[in-house]
Amino acid sequence: MSRRGRKATLPDEPHHRPAVLAEDGLRVRHLDKAGIVRDYDFATLSAPPAMLRSLAVLFAARCAPGGGWDSTDSSFGTWRVLTAFADFLSKQERPPQDIGEITAALWKSWRVSRPDTATGYREIKSTANFLQQDVRLPQPVRKAMAKRIARVKPKEKAYQPQEYTEVRVTARRMFRAALLRVRENTGHLDAWRKGAFEFGSREWLIGEALDTLASTGHVPRYQQASTGKMVVVNRYRRALGGAKPLLTWQRLYLTRTEITALAVLLVTEQGLNATVVARMPAPRATPNSGENGGFPIYRLELEKRRRNSGHHHETRNLTDFGADSPGRLITEALEATAPAREFVTAAGSDLDRLLIWREGHANNGRVDQDTPRVGPFGLGLADAAGTDWARQTELAGSPMRRMRKTVNVVHRREPGQNSQDTFDRVYALTEPQVQQGAVPVIAAGANAAVDAARRTVFLAKLGDTPEGDGQETATTDCDDYENSPFTPPGTGCGASFLLCTACPNARVHPGHHPRLAYLHLALESLHSILEPELWDAEWSDAHARLEDLQRRIGEAAWKAKLAEATAEDREVIDQLLNGHFDL
Repeated sequence: MSRRGRKATLPDEPHHRPAVLAEDGLRVRHLDKAGIVRDYDFATLSAPPAMLRSLAVLFAARCAPGGGWDSTDSSFGTWRVLTAFADFLSKQERPPQDIGEITAALWKSWRVSRPDTATGYREIKSTANFLQQDVRLPQPVRKAMAKRIARVKPKEKAYQPQEYTEVRVTARRMFRAALLRVRENTGHLDAWRKGAFEFGSREWLIGEALDTLASTGHVPRYQQASTGKMVVVNRYRRALGGAKPLLTWQRLYLTRTEITALAVLLVTEQGLNATVVARMPAPRATPNSGENGGFPIYRLELEKRRRNSGHHHETRNLTDFGADSPGRLITEALEATAPAREFVTAAGSDLDRLLIWREGHANNGRVDQDTPRVGPFGLGLADAAGTDWARQTELAGSPMRRMRKTVNVVHRREPGQNSQDTFDRVYALTEPQVQQGAVPVIAAGANAAVDAARRTVFLAKLGDTPEGDGQETATTDCDDYENSPFTPPGTGCGASFLLCTACPNARVHPGHHPRLAYLHLALESLHSILEPELWDAEWSDAHARLEDLQRRIGEAAWKAKLAEATAEDREVIDQLLNGHFDL
């Protein structure tokens, strides 16, 4: 009803929720919360027809609103697993015709066929969770699926310093070249639109070609009658210097390889997961930032769906205040992808991604089905992009996971979109560099513990009677004055008499107990009147050693010995505490 109390006009036809499963029972359409659509045709899989229809029904139930798959990434991941499972079934001597005919032996064969990797682990778990939705799945199979599977530990290690530098420099060099190329041609296009070039000149033709490229994704071209191929118009080909991608559409748009280099840099600087980077919207500068000569402050909106519910989303603010500032890469990324983002917006798409790249002809025949498309543009980051980038740059393996681990574990040394427990258990404790770096830290801690024990444990030798050759001190007897552990050998002991209780050369018999008990009482009295910092620095170790001696003798005997302290004992201790015996 409107605000004036009038009933709203109803549509001519009742609302119908878009069908998820087609009438043929084999085609499924998934529309996720972000508005991304993926179509899946189960007729393309290698399995009996009844099996395919059952799989399609289960798949459609998960793709339906409220079915559990809010993202096409989830449905596409399961689709790839089902493709492998269907291929496995087709190779069996007697493949099951439907889900109800799957046996425990067949499931165990499928489980054994999977590689002993993290990918294999996910395939087994994903297949089990998917098939268990069907009530026809036999109970023995469910029991076999419930058998515990050991999670495969991550095998990637953090980059060594030289490797880290090599990957970072390679990515920076590649992205920098792309940025300068787009910057130069964007400037040329702006100048053309302002009428800066003479009509018909080479610069003018390049500007017109760039204007067409910005609006259509292609420089001016026509369909060749003899071959049916689209070719660049000759006058623009001559002005541009040729028809190669670097001379045509790459003037304004980044390639898949170049956008991967940008993703590597984002992982390097922020320690983010590659999937988080792939989904990240284009950051926006906060209001009023950058005005009047100020610095732009960008807000990164991050989403990690594998985190616990309620913790999927996170924001980070990055400021661009100079060449080495955290926000400078964001400024450059926005500049390099601006023409592509403008094209996607003009095409009517509401998909928002920082990483946008244009598809070229030379992509090794690969079709990146795991990235949304708008015309010739891919949004986000394909699963195989990191591996392909490493291959083209002659590096060893995809850098995404290793770079993230290197940044968070070796450089930042703190969790990056993980809990502290996950960071410690999965990333830090399994990393050889962390283990090697912990050796001197552990050794230093052990040495510190030993030193603390030496300071606070009573080390003088206890005896029942005096030793004949002992030299008397203010607190104990000394058995070897010339070779003290506190001074160089042969120079004589110059340590305070308070340290006699920490010296293995010292000897203590019952005759010393009254004097030591009085010293213990005097130190406790000082504790009550001195500042804690001063008492800890000057007297706490000596007090701790006497506490240790008290525990050995016994509290009752200790009190009795205190009562036996003579005037001479009290005078000696008072002079000791007042520094009269200091050299």
